[in-house]
Amino acid sequence: MGQHKTAMVLSGGGSLGAVQAGMLLALAEAGVTAELIVGASVGALNGAFYADDPTPAGTARLVALWRSLQRRDVFPLTLWAGLKALVFSRDHLVEPAALRDIVCRSLRMRRIEEAPVALHVVATDILSGEDVLLSRGDVATALMASTAIPVVFPPVAWEGRQLVDGGVSNNTPITSAIALGAERILVLPTGTSCALTEPPHNMAALALHVLGLQNMRQLDRDIERHAAAARITVVPPLCPLDVSVFDFSHTAALIERAVTQTRAWIASGGLASAGPLHVPLAHRDRPSAAAAGRCEPVS
Repeated sequence: MGQHKTAMVLSGGGSLGAVQAGMLLALAEAGVTAELIVGASVGALNGAFYADDPTPAGTARLVALWRSLQRRDVFPLTLWAGLKALVFSRDHLVEPAALRDIVCRSLRMRRIEEAPVALHVVATDILSGEDVLLSRGDVATALMASTAIPVVFPPVAWEGRQLVDGGVSNNTPITSAIALGAERILVLPTGTSCALTEPPHNMAALALHVLGLQNMRQLDRDIERHAAAARITVVPPLCPLDVSVFDFSHTAALIERAVTQTRAWIASGGLASAGPLHVPLAHRDRPSAAAAGRCEPVS
């Protein structure tokens, strides 16, 4: 994907960010490149790691990092944390210290503008609800802002604004990529847990799941709306999928499935495709659809 200005746009989606890591590895192996990386929430994290080293070796390191992650590394939620938030009337449950430490230890760059591939991180202004594009400054702070899930993590101060998770305002920032001059856009969605048999019981997991459903519907609408402004290609997400966006115990399997599926998609000419996938959000007939490896879209 050359000549024309190409952007990779990476959506948010909690632990399903492992799917993006697998996609990135397959794309890097195939020699797919981009001039812009735009990401929100976990997509900003993956995008930053890719922009820091967009080679197969670099994406392999990202995959290795995902394989090592556990939920406590990202969401260290405990009863004690909840009690402290209640007693001290805090606006968040936990601090993102563990996640920030991973970012600082793993990235070579310290500032966004140092990335070998132009990186743009999307966050949300908590007062106005506007999406905010972070293209310069401390990369760790920008990523903490883009991943600051409201109530779970604290807002992040940035140039006089209080910022939270980019997924709240623009989970798949196609509009940002177009505004930056992209003529070709490769979207890497995390997908949604389309094969769950019941809603998540954890409060944070349920909130992320509902937000994911809303965002996947918005993705198809955005692709149709901006089809005249840029050629938009979507790497197919995994389906059927019964892993919660809060569950980090299946990352290795998600990565393997994503690598295998993306390689096959590339081999079949998928990079030449364009337009929405009309991604299914749930199975109408879960047992038979799952057994046959099919997903049925819900209207």
